[in-house]
Amino acid sequence: MRILVNGWFCDEWATGSGQYLAALVATLPRASDAHEWVLVRPAARGDESPLPPGWGSMRVRTPFDAASKDLAKLWFEQVAFPLACRRAGADVAFVPYWGSALWRPCPVVVTVHDLIPLLLPAYRGGVLQRGYTGLVARTARLASAVLTDSEASRRDIIEHLRIPPERVHAVHLAIAACEPGVLAPESLARVRGRYGLPDGAFLLYLGGFDVRKNVVRTLEGYAKVVEHHAGMGSRPPALVIAGRLPAADTPFAPDPRPAVKRLGLEEHVHIIGWVAEEDKRALYALATGAVFLSEYEGFGLPVLEAMACEAAAQ
Repeated sequence: MRILVNGWFCDEWATGSGQYLAALVATLPRASDAHEWVLVRPAARGDESPLPPGWGSMRVRTPFDAASKDLAKLWFEQVAFPLACRRAGADVAFVPYWGSALWRPCPVVVTVHDLIPLLLPAYRGGVLQRGYTGLVARTARLASAVLTDSEASRRDIIEHLRIPPERVHAVHLAIAACEPGVLAPESLARVRGRYGLPDGAFLLYLGGFDVRKNVVRTLEGYAKVVEHHAGMGSRPPALVIAGRLPAADTPFAPDPRPAVKRLGLEEHVHIIGWVAEEDKRALYALATGAVFLSEYEGFGLPVLEAMACEAAAQ
């Protein structure tokens, strides 16, 4: 079969959908080399990472490439990608995120990672965002098959999107094996120095800062740990917070730095910002433990990453 894959999130490492797509690109042809795989990417992005063996490539443009990323994304999903499928004679179209088209020249498989925009009020947005959520909810109902990351998300999709259970399939996420060199002493020392990590034990939060991640609540809980250790006359493990900080401190994406100051944790909390993908494994391995208090996740990949690196470090 010729399978065309929506590549809108190609090289978007800051998003879960981008990391999911990158893993699919790395593994799909090896897992099923009987099929022809073609990645359809936005032409306006310019040069992108080269594709591994087993992939064909198409680039498509939209009328909004220079005007609006949101409109370009919508056109890519609803017009450009299905047109590419028709022109290429695709047997199956695969959309690896919640954004398939109303018009479908061939059977469509879509991945719905979670129903956050439907289930969490803070994520519903304004009229345009709610309209988009309604659109992709409708297109998901039209899909020949829906993939999702966990049994919990599968139950949500069946209940809230009213899709027959036989069309919804939980395909659990995984991470690549940790290469031995990543955890070599010299690699760990390099990462410790690059990010100015504390010399002693530390706890690690690595992720986003939107409100469901509960980073401020994590800090408030950590303040009680610091207080307990002070009463015992001991020093607590430091807390390292990693990830791209919000551009502004808002109710939807609280900046952790004011909370650190309010709680008097400047001595104990290290905010290191964005972490390069190739350094994540070493960072997890250096940590004494990982902290992840998210309110809702379709899967929660950081937990799996932390567990794998802890096992590798031992």
